[in-house]
Amino acid sequence: MTMQLISINVGKARPIANAKASGVTGIYKESIAAPVEIGLEGLAGDTICDTENHGGPDQAVYVFGTTDYDWWSRELGRALPPGTFGENLTISDMESAELNIGDRLHVGAVTLEVTAPRIPCVTLAARMGDPAFVKRFRFAERPGVYCRVIQPGSVHVGEAVSLERYIGPTVTAIEMFRDFYQPALSEATLRRYLAAPIAIRDRVEKEARLREILDT
Repeated sequence: MTMQLISINVGKARPIANAKASGVTGIYKESIAAPVEIGLEGLAGDTICDTENHGGPDQAVYVFGTTDYDWWSRELGRALPPGTFGENLTISDMESAELNIGDRLHVGAVTLEVTAPRIPCVTLAARMGDPAFVKRFRFAERPGVYCRVIQPGSVHVGEAVSLERYIGPTVTAIEMFRDFYQPALSEATLRRYLAAPIAIRDRVEKEARLREILDT
């Protein structure tokens, strides 16, 4: 499956109302025409304000696809430019629901590995100007995905993007997204997640939930 890098998006910290307590966010992204370096912590020049929930080596790059953008444009009745959802890379013909945890995206010389779906929060709702957008985003099931950087390097708009499927035990990104909203997961389900290359934040949380089950 060959796709294309449509847009590279980075954001600086700026004020935002009706979001999280810090009052600043990096969700407002601007497209960059020049090549951008991607390191183990993400894109050069990009700002992560809520480091408790975003960023870090396992959520270094947020990726969104034009297939999901096209759906959202129809749903909202307006064109949405790349970077609207705060993603770093906008990729043609990519759909969140088709990706698995551990799948790899090769963008030029850079290799990214899918670790988690994006979970919506009040910052996204404030960015979209809709207090109900967290719920809309949840039920749309088009979350985009976070990735860790396996091979750092420079990327530029127009580069080919290829998908390499993960061949080990894993879960789908959309399954992980749905299960985030479940009050309880079975021991078997938690073990499935822990066998997959999920993000460290999710791993810590699911290890704790598994210990609770085993201790009862």
